[in-house]
Amino acid sequence: MINTNNNSVSGGAGYAGWLNGFLGVLIFSGSLPATRVAVRNFDPLFLTVARASIAGLLALALLLAFREKVPGRKHRAGLLIVSAGAVIGFPLFTALALQHITSAHSIVFIGLLPLATSVFGVMRTGIRPPGAFWWFSIAGSLLVGGYAMAQGFSVSLTGDLLMLSAVILCGLAYAEGAQLSKTLGGWQVISWALVLSLPVMLPAVWLLCPQSFQGVRPASWLGLGYVSVFSMLVGFVFWYRGLAQGGIAAVGQLQLLQPFFGLALAAALLREHVSAGMFLTAIGVILCVAGSKRFSRP
Repeated sequence: MINTNNNSVSGGAGYAGWLNGFLGVLIFSGSLPATRVAVRNFDPLFLTVARASIAGLLALALLLAFREKVPGRKHRAGLLIVSAGAVIGFPLFTALALQHITSAHSIVFIGLLPLATSVFGVMRTGIRPPGAFWWFSIAGSLLVGGYAMAQGFSVSLTGDLLMLSAVILCGLAYAEGAQLSKTLGGWQVISWALVLSLPVMLPAVWLLCPQSFQGVRPASWLGLGYVSVFSMLVGFVFWYRGLAQGGIAAVGQLQLLQPFFGLALAAALLREHVSAGMFLTAIGVILCVAGSKRFSRP
């Protein structure tokens, strides 16, 4: 059943949704170079639980400062889904997968994230975009995957399964969080989800904490700070607001730009080589995003 009250039917709210979604994707794109810097001195598992713990404590402080009311029972199941997928599942499975596969290989699966978000959004809301929307969505995903495969990588079944699990959990969390944002608010949703993860994350930090932090470079601390504050908290504020305003399936296509923004930031900050093929593919992806926006309404 189509929900006629969805904000995506409003032109103003729709464009605001795309703007907020774009800011969220831009912030998320910084996670790749920040994580690359951080893992030079931090174990990937420790980095995963540390970033969630820091963000969770900040979220708790915000909720207390603004005296936010504890969500009712009808919202708690959805918040658990967001916590399991976006706070714990995606960072953990991605960190584990990158021990088996290259970053280029992982882009194949990140390219499937918009499609996963759209599918879960349709299942969650009942709003079904027209066929042209799905063609543009699939084309964008294939462009991202094709670019990654053109770079060359070795096949790892373990890494593939871990990345596929990460994408499925993240797509589910995005769709569920977008629905909750309509009633709870964007920053409240991710804040409560982070707080729910603290009973698991804080003990994990203690168990995985290295014996000494001597030798940890300032750049790695900055990387940890970025993924903790921006990737785990601030980015989700814009992202969930954008999904709620502009529609899950439509705004979710902006995620197709994330791998290329990440590579561009890596080139600028880490001086990594970025080929002309990346920019050509990015142009194609942008056209697919524009097309999916054009046909996003049922």
